[in-house]
Amino acid sequence: MTEGAPSHRSKKTVSPDKPHYAGHRSRLRERFMRDLGASMEDYEILEMLLTLALPRVDTKPIAKDLLNRFGNFAGVITADPIDLAKTKGIKEASIAPIKLVQTAALRLARQQIMEQPVISSWDKLISYLHIAMSREKVEHLRLLFLDNKNRLIADEVQQRGTVNHTPLYPREVMKRALELHASALILVHNHPSGDPTPSRDDIHMTNEIRDAAEKLGIRLHDHIIIGRNEQTSFKAEGLL
Repeated sequence: MTEGAPSHRSKKTVSPDKPHYAGHRSRLRERFMRDLGASMEDYEILEMLLTLALPRVDTKPIAKDLLNRFGNFAGVITADPIDLAKTKGIKEASIAPIKLVQTAALRLARQQIMEQPVISSWDKLISYLHIAMSREKVEHLRLLFLDNKNRLIADEVQQRGTVNHTPLYPREVMKRALELHASALILVHNHPSGDPTPSRDDIHMTNEIRDAAEKLGIRLHDHIIIGRNEQTSFKAEGLL
């Protein structure tokens, strides 16, 4: 090459066919596969999740916005779809994979308590109930119907109420227990306030259900109130 002649070697440029975040996503996948995400931050897991629905969008800022809005990863996954849609960049297509994670977690936790007597897998039951109910905005009443070996026959949400009240009708509960040939049951409801302390109404309702069940030879094992990070067992507290 003649001295002073311009070089024809071109500088490396980003291919117009590859967005700036393409390499970043590849590195995220590699990191994930090393330990299945154990060493990754919440926003990185959420970022990867969003790429399933938004393959041509930089999902990192969206993931961080979601975490800021809902507090943490659990808050995002359990958030109401209507609330999720209020976040910039989030549409129906990107809400689906987020809620899919919640559904998968619920089914996994539920499957674990289906495989053995509920009483002997209490920790797994409590974990499942927290996944299912701890972040609900209104009260839900859940009934767990058990057979004579304390295996779960049915897991049903009987009523949905307000932020601080759920109506319960003992006759309807007993009718359903008889239909399922249940030998025992567990009452569960959540307190959206986050505080699982039983109210007077909670105690009165429990006594009504217990009395109605005893007349039919059905045992009320427990009434569990689910709060945000803890729970109250009527049996453990001597209330049942």
